[in-house]
Amino acid sequence: MHRFGRTEGVSGRAQAVHAARRALDDAGLRFSDMQFGFGGSHSAGDADTLVSELGLTGLPFINVANGCATGGSALIAADAAIRSGTHDLGIVIGFDKHPRGAFDTDPAEHGIGSWYGETGMMVTTQFFGMKIQRYLHDHGIKPDVLAEIAAKAFRNGARNPMAWRRKEITADEIAAAPMISHPLTQYMYCSPGEGAVALVLCRAEDAHRYTDRPVFLAAATFRSRRYGSFEVFSPWLALDRAPSPTVDAAAAAFDAAGVAPAEVDVAQIQDTESGAELMHMAETGLCAHGEQEELIVSGATAIEGRLPVNTDGGCLANGEPIGASGLRQVHENVLQLRGDAGEHQVPGDPRVGFTHVYGAPGISACTVLTR
Repeated sequence: MHRFGRTEGVSGRAQAVHAARRALDDAGLRFSDMQFGFGGSHSAGDADTLVSELGLTGLPFINVANGCATGGSALIAADAAIRSGTHDLGIVIGFDKHPRGAFDTDPAEHGIGSWYGETGMMVTTQFFGMKIQRYLHDHGIKPDVLAEIAAKAFRNGARNPMAWRRKEITADEIAAAPMISHPLTQYMYCSPGEGAVALVLCRAEDAHRYTDRPVFLAAATFRSRRYGSFEVFSPWLALDRAPSPTVDAAAAAFDAAGVAPAEVDVAQIQDTESGAELMHMAETGLCAHGEQEELIVSGATAIEGRLPVNTDGGCLANGEPIGASGLRQVHENVLQLRGDAGEHQVPGDPRVGFTHVYGAPGISACTVLTR
């Protein structure tokens, strides 16, 4: 991993090369050993061109672009390449270096008329504000919990040397910050940023060649939205509601892994803003709708709690470099399952990790990791 945040004078490509070399060193391998590569970024260039620095070995290296699920999609592609028998060993790289300020997206890229942008809804802060308002109302949850979620993120980030935001902010300070889109204040939103993550994958039966502490990818799944789900950049709302793609992706991941949500020891969940973590906790099956408030206020989702969530600080503390964000979650769970997370290590010898990433225009990728 290359540290997330802002690294002046270092390109997104250079951060990706740094992460790739660290991953290869961890496995005791060279880039020439890789049989394939998958990777992507949104703003920092084509991943396949990284071979100029890593090695011109002739391997098939495929660019992946899938919004906030770019990293998760690259991992799914690598998983399929190995499980199909096509390859035995390869690398996945996600990286980005976004300019300062909010993401600037053209409605036309999503098949939407310009009127949608003129209403302000292409500014995702508006969408997330509306969606969490409805969710809080429907499930009788107090808005105060949103500040508690963000405060937890910054506490965890302060313990993570690879995080961008490493200063604790209290729930009171977060609640009192400038309002962006009610009920979400400034510190309840993540920021576009920079960073890179690389993962080396191989067949499970070969893992002993590269490590004495293997972590197994038990499942990697991806789903898009159904008719009736209300997602980012949706220009309408159906009369009949349908489940979020998160519901489908998480259920598929747990089913493929043969693991129940109750068995998860540590979870990394998309927290583009505080409301996202709240909603996704239930949509992934980790708890029932309406139970989140008690879990968060009681400390159950803290690092020392019974269901640690976003132990590295999540997107709120790390920012979101789109290409790397989903792989950051996997990287964090590998550290946790190996017992290598340092000050933000989950106690009790965790054995099952879950990750979930969500993005526009309503896509979700999930993994289950075991050891």
